[in-house]
Amino acid sequence: MYRFLLKVERAGNALPQPALMFLLLTILVVLLSAVISGLGVEAVHPVKKETITAANLLSVTGLHMVLTDMLKNFTGFAPLGTVLVAMLGFSLTEKSGLLGALLRLLVIKSPRQLLVPAVLLAGIMSHTAGDIGYVLLIPLSAMAFHSAGLNPLAGLAICFAGVSGGFAANFMLSVADPVLSGLSQEAARIIDPAYTVTPVVNWYFMSVSSVLIIAIGTLVAKKITLPFLGEYKGSAERTAPEPLNAYEKKGLLWAGVVFAIFVLLVLWGTVPDSGFLRNPANGSLLDSPFLKGIIPMVFFLAAFTGVAYGFAAKTFKSQSDVTNAMQDAMVTMAPYLVMVFFAAQFISLFNSSNVGLILAVKGSELLKDMHLSAIPLMIGFIILTCVVDLFLGSASAKWALMAPVFVPMFMLLGIAPELTQASYRVADSVVNIISPLMPYFPLILAFANKYDQKARLGTLIALMLPYSIAFTIFWSLLLFVWIWLGLPLGPGANLLYVMPGQ
Repeated sequence: MYRFLLKVERAGNALPQPALMFLLLTILVVLLSAVISGLGVEAVHPVKKETITAANLLSVTGLHMVLTDMLKNFTGFAPLGTVLVAMLGFSLTEKSGLLGALLRLLVIKSPRQLLVPAVLLAGIMSHTAGDIGYVLLIPLSAMAFHSAGLNPLAGLAICFAGVSGGFAANFMLSVADPVLSGLSQEAARIIDPAYTVTPVVNWYFMSVSSVLIIAIGTLVAKKITLPFLGEYKGSAERTAPEPLNAYEKKGLLWAGVVFAIFVLLVLWGTVPDSGFLRNPANGSLLDSPFLKGIIPMVFFLAAFTGVAYGFAAKTFKSQSDVTNAMQDAMVTMAPYLVMVFFAAQFISLFNSSNVGLILAVKGSELLKDMHLSAIPLMIGFIILTCVVDLFLGSASAKWALMAPVFVPMFMLLGIAPELTQASYRVADSVVNIISPLMPYFPLILAFANKYDQKARLGTLIALMLPYSIAFTIFWSLLLFVWIWLGLPLGPGANLLYVMPGQ
């Protein structure tokens, strides 16, 4: 296994950076469109019954398309605006210290017997503000376990399982939700131009998944990790996590007050049939301004609570501190913006060439002849995603690559984009903790070396493998039971897709 994973690491390291990869894929699509067009490959649109042919992008017309659509592709990229707006809000909860204080409070105040589930819960909730769980919570959890007389490497492994292995699970929306749903929507519109995928489409499933991850993670920790590691005999000095000071406590109080007021206003606008956040035409919540504006709502909640905490805790001393925090967040988004520019061109040309649609139709016809139901199709898709995840760590880059093919293909087989996205998120999460190509893997290894200087790649993988296997089995089973029961994955999110006119 160790040698196999080393080979995976070497193979993955040979892959180009995501931005360059999408540039190369864009060139490949241009060449592929010319080949498919030249060979006369066709498909019949399942709804319009029209013949679909490939548009040759390696032509003057294709050149004109590239030149005239490049800016529109970038600025019109579905996830771009939602991600930037969400990050502006989350930056204030992070830079003010609010999220860090909440996570510290959760870990510090948890009794010894509840430390494992508390760390898993904190890891899952840390996704709300991006990657803070990796840089703050994992070393904090190792420290908390050490101060409680437990092996600090167990705290590190358990928290890593919650932060990364449970990446898709959360009781609240995270930064990943608008990113992935935007990509799913772009892909779904290859088949249905009016299709909408909101950031909350997997919320019900991911909330229940959080409970599952905590339960399974606790079981693995107590039955495998803690007994396997045994008593810590290293030389690292035992230090307790720093308790909250008076300013931080005051900040949490004011943030709590603002949070309560915000929640009361939301309840006032959504609970009554005539609530001001419901659809004014029919009083519905499913197509209401509340759900359509969920990202601005998240922005306001994060911004108001973050600012309240910051000024009360003295981490913000002037209005420039607030704007600087938001500017810093945009600086960290620079790699994402570069990747999005090239990903947007790839997706647009992939769709305009009809290569994606032809592949989706041909692929769906092949799968239809196999007479597979939703569950075996999702099993195959989860396995494929797990394999891809070993070589390509970024969730958004992977989904930008896979969604344009698999979302429309499964739609033609009657599977809704929301279910395809949920299956992808399960598979993307469970492999993170054993993939050497996961961007934070070297950082986690550095944290481990603080307590065990002999810890290497194999040490960390051996610790995380039981979580990866358990999460894969039980999370997939939860998804299959969900499909069998026919439960909605989120507000207005169905499992099945019915082609227009059928």
